[in-house]
Amino acid sequence: MLSKRLIACLDVRNGNLAKSVKFVDTKDIGDPVSKAREYYLDGLDELVFYDITASHEKRGIMLDVVESVASQVFIPLSVGGGVSSVQDATDLRLAGAEKINVNSSAVRNPDLISQCAASIGEQNVVLSMDVQRVEPTAQLPSGYEIVINGGRKPMGIDALEWALRGESLGAGELVINSIDADGTREGYEINLTRMISEAVRIPVIASGGAGEPQHLVDVLTEGRADAALVASMVHFGDYTCSGLKQDLHNAGVRMRMAW
Repeated sequence: MLSKRLIACLDVRNGNLAKSVKFVDTKDIGDPVSKAREYYLDGLDELVFYDITASHEKRGIMLDVVESVASQVFIPLSVGGGVSSVQDATDLRLAGAEKINVNSSAVRNPDLISQCAASIGEQNVVLSMDVQRVEPTAQLPSGYEIVINGGRKPMGIDALEWALRGESLGAGELVINSIDADGTREGYEINLTRMISEAVRIPVIASGGAGEPQHLVDVLTEGRADAALVASMVHFGDYTCSGLKQDLHNAGVRMRMAW
């Protein structure tokens, strides 16, 4: 059995660490570079960096910030936000990213997934999905819809269908961002995570809603996620990366421990 992973998310806006609730009311809360190093030294398994306004502002990711973060951590670094071409992916890899997240641009141009996979390897391409709960319809049978541009534009695409298509196009991993749970600290969207985890063969990262250690236990067991992404829990000092991993280990979840 593979170990589960603890991943911290750095949402970055204008070079500053930011946090929102349900993708709105975004506030700047600190320096992403110092936080990245803090989490790395505390035993974090992986780090995700999102430039959260790049897609909406139709610009590339701030490579200088990526380079600064990459220089401080020696764990896998995944970067997304505004990736719209193979050249963007290549530039991010040269800046120090190990994995590249595609999101809005991939929804608009699904071939971007296969193009990036062919260029930098499937294992380095992550499809990040922003998902909101809706009433099930013939078009959206799962009851979950894909939304792009930082939660601003519903696309009428069923989340489960998009996850399966992303896998078939060459994505090596999926991040499932629940807009409904984001920043609430009331728990992950277990049903959504389990539904997708059971349907695909590639790793699934659960994102949105973590507020206490039991939430991580639940999504890694009941939700069948391969990794749990946290933000507010560690950004505001309520928990540490090492402490969360110890809590998960104590609950019987297999983790990569320092000892």
